Amino acid sequence: MPAHTISKAVVNRLPRYMRFLSELKEEGIERISSGELSERMHVTASQIRQDLNNFGGFGQQGYGYNVSNLIAEIGKILGLDKPHNIVVIGAGNLGRALAGYGNFESRGLFIRALFDADPAGTVPEVRGLKVYDMKELPDYLAAHETDIAILTIPKEHARRTAQQLYDLGVRGFWNFAHVDLALPPDAFVENVHLSESLMQLTYYMKHEE
Repeated sequence: MPAHTISKAVVNRLPRYMRFLSELKEEGIERISSGELSERMHVTASQIRQDLNNFGGFGQQGYGYNVSNLIAEIGKILGLDKPHNIVVIGAGNLGRALAGYGNFESRGLFIRALFDADPAGTVPEVRGLKVYDMKELPDYLAAHETDIAILTIPKEHARRTAQQLYDLGVRGFWNFAHVDLALPPDAFVENVHLSESLMQLTYYMKHEE
């Protein structure tokens, strides 16, 4: 089904299904009903069925869902059935923390290198990954197929850097810079504004008092 026909709310729940199903697999559970999955996830069983029916359903009446098969099918839907090569732009604290997070690899998401405008001012490597000078970015991308760039740079540099990456062939952007990116329609951008997420938390805390 074309991506534009699926609501953002459904897409946002798919990684959550993956996480809970992966935990079930680790527990040795081979199959589960929508009702049982509902109790774990605090999402209604009908919502689970509706979400999965957007992509074919995958369950069997009276049997439920095969956990391993459903993980594989959701992985395909999320584009995790092939590896994705990633670079981190900005080797400050956040960039290094993301590059050091090893669980991305279990989903086929491989951070290959970091880039920084002042590599001498940071560590030379993160988890065995070299920190390159930004001046080396064009040559690196010409030699290494790269699908996604993670931006952890000041907002005043983000738009120009994103455009440079786009011009060099990168189409996926996980943007932690505190600015929304404006790129051509064939670019895919996920903006992550940490302060906004934290302020949503403080809102709910305040209004539950």
